[in-house]
Amino acid sequence: MKANFDSIINSDKPVLVDFFAEWCGPCKMQSPILKELATELGDKVKIIKIDVDQNQEIAYRFQIRSVPTLMIFKNGVTKYQQPGVHSKSQIINIINQNL
Repeated sequence: MKANFDSIINSDKPVLVDFFAEWCGPCKMQSPILKELATELGDKVKIIKIDVDQNQEIAYRFQIRSVPTLMIFKNGVTKYQQPGVHSKSQIINIINQNL
């Protein structure tokens, strides 16, 4: 996953990464919001989910200490990183700042 992850985040369009865990209640609240955004935003942004238990090396690399944590990358550079559940409007505002 590591090599594939690096190639994904090096995109010239924003990549929203949802760091989550299967056992995390708030993560389950964030998921439907992200699915709705993926439908609405289409090609403007790529949204991927990273299970921190299955991808501990990536979680460690980006110092993910709580889930859910959302990160936005553009051209491989971290543009945003914040833990907690985000509303749809919050995420849209963040993405628009990074288009």
